[in-house]
Amino acid sequence: MTGTTMKRRGSRKSLAGWAALILCFFLLPAWAQESSAPAKDTTAKNTAVAVNTEDYKLGAGDKVHIVVFGENDLTGDYDVDGSGNVRMSLIGEVEAAGISLRDFEKRVKTALDNGYMKDAQVSVSVVNYRPFYIIGEVNKPGEYPYVNNMSVLNAIALAGGYTYRANQGDVYIQRSGDTEEKTYPADQNTKIYPGDIVRVRERFF
Repeated sequence: MTGTTMKRRGSRKSLAGWAALILCFFLLPAWAQESSAPAKDTTAKNTAVAVNTEDYKLGAGDKVHIVVFGENDLTGDYDVDGSGNVRMSLIGEVEAAGISLRDFEKRVKTALDNGYMKDAQVSVSVVNYRPFYIIGEVNKPGEYPYVNNMSVLNAIALAGGYTYRANQGDVYIQRSGDTEEKTYPADQNTKIYPGDIVRVRERFF
């Protein structure tokens, strides 16, 4: 191998080295900016679940606001009593338990139209939802007011947290209107609804 050939190869290596340095110089700022940027959060966000008023069935313990247009004496807040009825002046008791707000509106309207008013216009909304109940291995079992978007973890916190015997992996919930309880994960995704009975069971070991 001649000296001239070796010099040419050395020059090529030198040029390649300079090219690599120049490339690093231009790419380094972009790489540093990308590496320092916060990582994208790929975790699915928990979507708050509120009570769907269209599907909600009234029950004992709910408080509703009834508007009878043009009749201030009939407009006001009313409780659904233990029998599942709402008592109003003029028409007396109107059954409310187990039906939707829209169906209850129709019942009030029908009762008013039956000899008291002509084509009564009625609107009903929920002022306060009935409470939920939590029992079992919590420090303060009992009845608690319902708040929209409440999770089972919120309910347990309201009840003073778990006892040392509690199974913290899941809970039993009997939904309002159901005859049996079902097992649900004890996490933020499990929502509580008005009238629910939540039971925290004892762990087996």
